[in-house]
Formats: sequence, C-alpha cells, structure tokens
Amino acid sequence: MTDKVGKLFYKHFQDFALNFKRYRVMYRYYWSMIAHYHNYFIHEDDSVLEIGCGTGDTLSILKGINKTGIDFSENMIDVAKELHPDIEFHVMDAENIQLDNKYDVIVLSNVVSIFDNVIDVLNSVKRVCHPRTKIFITSPNYFWYPIVRLGELLRLKKKAPESSWLTPNDIRNMLHLTGFESYRSAKGVLIPINIPVISWFANKFFARLPLLNNLCLNNYIISRPIIDDADFENRYSSTIVIPARNESGNIEDAILRMPQFGKHIEIIFVEGNSTDDTWEKIKEIQSKYADTHDIKIMQQEGKGKGDAVRKGYRAATGDILMILDADLTMPPEELPKFYDALAFGKGEFINGCRLVYPMEKDAMRFLNILGNKFFSMAFSWLLESSIKDTLCGTKVMFRTDYEKLIKNKKFFGDFDPFGDFDLIFGAYKLNLKLIDLPIRYQERIYGDTNISRFKHGFILLRMCMYATTKIKFW
Repeated sequence: MTDKVGKLFYKHFQDFALNFKRYRVMYRYYWSMIAHYHNYFIHEDDSVLEIGCGTGDTLSILKGINKTGIDFSENMIDVAKELHPDIEFHVMDAENIQLDNKYDVIVLSNVVSIFDNVIDVLNSVKRVCHPRTKIFITSPNYFWYPIVRLGELLRLKKKAPESSWLTPNDIRNMLHLTGFESYRSAKGVLIPINIPVISWFANKFFARLPLLNNLCLNNYIISRPIIDDADFENRYSSTIVIPARNESGNIEDAILRMPQFGKHIEIIFVEGNSTDDTWEKIKEIQSKYADTHDIKIMQQEGKGKGDAVRKGYRAATGDILMILDADLTMPPEELPKFYDALAFGKGEFINGCRLVYPMEKDAMRFLNILGNKFFSMAFSWLLESSIKDTLCGTKVMFRTDYEKLIKNKKFFGDFDPFGDFDLIFGAYKLNLKLIDLPIRYQERIYGDTNISRFKHGFILLRMCMYATTKIKFW
C-alpha cells in the first residue's frame, strides 16, 4: 500500500475495527439486502471468496461452502475470526492475492471504490478463478453521493476518506481490460434503512421497476472470466435428446443429417404417445445404424415435451446436453454451432433463436410470430438478458449445470409442459450466461405441429406472470 489513498483507508479501517460491529448492526438491513441479492444466484455447493470482507458479517450469511474472507486490515480480520470462527480469514492485500484455491464465487461488495488500482486488483483476482467462476461486484450509484456526504455531516454515517465513485461503465471497462466479461447487471435498494413496511415495499417492488430503479443506491455487476483456451474442439461429449410424437417421417433424417462434432455423440429418442408408427420407426433406425451411431430409445410415460426432455436427460451420459425437436424445423446441421458456443465459453446456456433470419413461407404462422415477439420482450426484461426467442426447441447446457438446476427445480414449480421455461428460468437462477444463437428455421416436411396456439399461449402467459414474482419481486 504505497499509495496515499490506500494508507488513509488502511488507517481508517484499523481505527474503525473495534466499533465496526456496532456500526454494522445499525445498518445491517442495508448489508442484508446486498447478501439477499447475492444469495439468489449463489448455489449451496459453491465455494465463496469475499475480498474486503471487513468483520465477515456479509460472508457469514452468504450461501456456499469453503467460505474465505480477506482484508488488508489486521484489526478487521481479528474481529472477523472472533465473530465467525467457522470461516477462514486472511490478512491480505487485494492487489496481491496469495491463496491456493480456485473459487466458484468471488464477492467485492462496495470495495472497488477504495482500491489504489482496480485493474491491479482484477488481475490478482484472476489467480483464484477457474473458467466458470462468477465475480459479484457491488458499487454505489453516484446519484447518492450528496446524500452520503450529508449523512456524514449529520454523523449518521462515519466519515471516510474520499473514494472513487465508479460508474457501472467504468467497472465494465476495467473488467474487459483484465480478461473478464460482465454479462448481468441490476440495481437495488431504494431505501437503505429499515422503515417497517415502507422499506420492504419500496425495495421489493418500486426498486425493480424501470426508471425508478435508476434511483437505487446499489449497482450490481456479475462477470466471469473470458476463456482463451483454444483446446475445446474435441474436449466434450454430447447427448442429443430428440422428443418425438407422431414424427415417423423425420426419424431417419434426424440421423442422416446429424454432423459429427466433439468427442462423442449420444442420441436419445424419447417417443411420446404417438398415434402413428413413430415408435416402430425409432426401433428400426436404432437397429439400422447401430454400427455407426450411439442411439438409445425410450418411451414416455407422462405427457408433454418437458416430461420427455427430463426423461431423456436423466439417462444422458454426455458432458453437454442438447435438445433437437423431431420435426427438424431446427436443422440438425446447426448443432455444431451450439457445441462451439458452449465449449468455447461464449455462453453457459445457448438458446436457439428463430427470429433473426427470414423464415420459409410456412415455417411459422403469423400469430405464433406475434406471440414469440411478445414473450421475447417480456423475458428479456425478466432475465436481464436479450432473449429473442424463448420457444425455440433447441437449448444447450452442460450436464453438471442441469443437475444443479434439477435440485433447484422446486423454486419455480412444475407446470411447464414444454420444458423450455424450466430450463430458461433455472439457468437464470443458476447465474448462467444466457445467449441466443440465430438459426435458419425451416418449414416442417412431415406431420403437423403439436402446439395449440391459444391453449398453450395462455399457459405461457400464466408462466410469465408467475416467473415475474420469482425473478423480479422475490
């Protein structure tokens, strides 16, 4: 800490440490709101590192295992060890992190503004990241600067040395310069002190609304390392689940048009109560291509595509899970692009998008297009990501992520007959980076659609409203 500002903050926190516990109790509502936001995305099995942990109070209420806290103030760490003996704490400069572990989650809560050099800190953070690490950064909204200074003058807040008030764009730029990408951002906390009922209502509802949320105290940014390892082309195996109901005429084409990619491809057909000879055709194709393709077949006891996908995924052995609708309107030839996007780290949940390129004349009916565009806008707002096409059948993710998603499935409930929203909502809750992959949507060659525009449209609308309560107003 050779910088003058760093020395000022070091002295500030050293002197403040003995009274910090009482101070945190006064403002525990505010700090609990930050932990509440983080805990929405942190999984119980995640390892967590907090940089600038202070007395460890926030870290103590975060989810996760193998929790570690570091801080440059010896006095702060002494208090943290006394208060939270079950957590590992170290006196350590953020610019020179010396830890042997790689963490799933790294938290920097309202500390980036006091660092001597944020770029040096982020370069140091890379030492304790693996390719799937998530970095949570909380910073104050500059709109609140005069309010905070007034609070210090009125002795409602302890006066601190002058710090940097970095904008979200400043932080995103420094993340980019150091090899990270920010993929999710939000704002929160309109009222940082607990006024019974009023604070709860304002922070739960008003703080989530467009325009009003620009007045929130906190800016939240979630980022992840940019993968620069080029050795992913043949690293992963894939399982392609093909739900099939009355699709007899498409079964063999699904095999003939399937490209080779990755280390190995496992194909699982799940037949779902067909009234034609789809099941007989699947058995025939499995036997016919047994020497060249790894094909597994099963019949569905339940109903709906979602049930079929879950059955196929339970039997899957591939590292990467893919869905291919048996109508082949999403061309099988496009699947290597999904593999590449996931394997090379472009996203962690790859969603097919049919609404970019022009479609063939009868590929999608007009009302379906309108419905898709409506749900696109609704879910882009909900998920804080640009999701243009929620209903494309092809969605791709790692099997390890899906296993976590299933454990957390009770959070959103079980009324999605399609399976698309189970996966999208679950991926958001797992804090995965969602990304659209444009495809050329083609006209169905065999059979008729199994989708009812109005019946299923109302189901989707109901799901959208329900998801709003679980994502925006939790």
